[in-house]
Amino acid sequence: MKKQLNLFFLALGFFSRIPMPAWVEYSPELLNLSSRYYTVVGWLLGALVAGVYVAASQVFSTPVSIWLAMVFSLLLTGVFHEDGLADTADGFGGAFVREKKLLIMKDSRIGSYGAAALVMALLGKYLLLAESHTVALSLLMAYALSRTLAASLIFTMPYVADEDSSKSKPLANNQSKTDFLILVITALPIFLLLHWQAASALIIALLILRQLIKMYFMRQIGGYTGDCLGAAQQVSELLIYAVLLLCGVASAKYLPGFLL
Repeated sequence: MKKQLNLFFLALGFFSRIPMPAWVEYSPELLNLSSRYYTVVGWLLGALVAGVYVAASQVFSTPVSIWLAMVFSLLLTGVFHEDGLADTADGFGGAFVREKKLLIMKDSRIGSYGAAALVMALLGKYLLLAESHTVALSLLMAYALSRTLAASLIFTMPYVADEDSSKSKPLANNQSKTDFLILVITALPIFLLLHWQAASALIIALLILRQLIKMYFMRQIGGYTGDCLGAAQQVSELLIYAVLLLCGVASAKYLPGFLL
């Protein structure tokens, strides 16, 4: 149990600014194993962001509450995934040769493609959530499932970045089937949060998106980088909000009232 808690806190520390307990042990190998808990981390982060929205909505209007929750999310994750989206957009949009794309993606400066992608992604999240009647529930599910999709790419795609300079170097190692099963199984609570029709529609949409993302990354650079995973998380988060909005989020009757 202590080892599993260690892996969980490593995953949490990697994807958020939440401090890890002093007793947590770190090594590239342990961080690699922690990929099994990325979905669980998503549930926790989603719950925290949803909590901020619920608290803010007691005082402010829905649009302001959504904005405050988004600001909190950026602070909570250190703009980790958004940075990946911007770097990926700059690399894929700013060059035609694979090596040049990878070089651009390593540049810490943001270009026009990255800025446009970042603005449109943040605006898209705001608009989709503003139209939703179950903002907290949408946040909770989107944070978990989007990280499931992004992390699942590690298991089926080659890593192509320069490992010596990559911020996600530990993720380049091969993952086990056990890691993958835990990653996927911990996403199944969506069937408790949604009626099976809406949950099934969401899963089908995510599976289609995953295949499209995989094909796109393979065509662009022949695999994935850490920035690509961040971009995949952002795009899938947007899709989740859109699907839930279209489905009307037919929630289970026994959900807490603040999630409905």
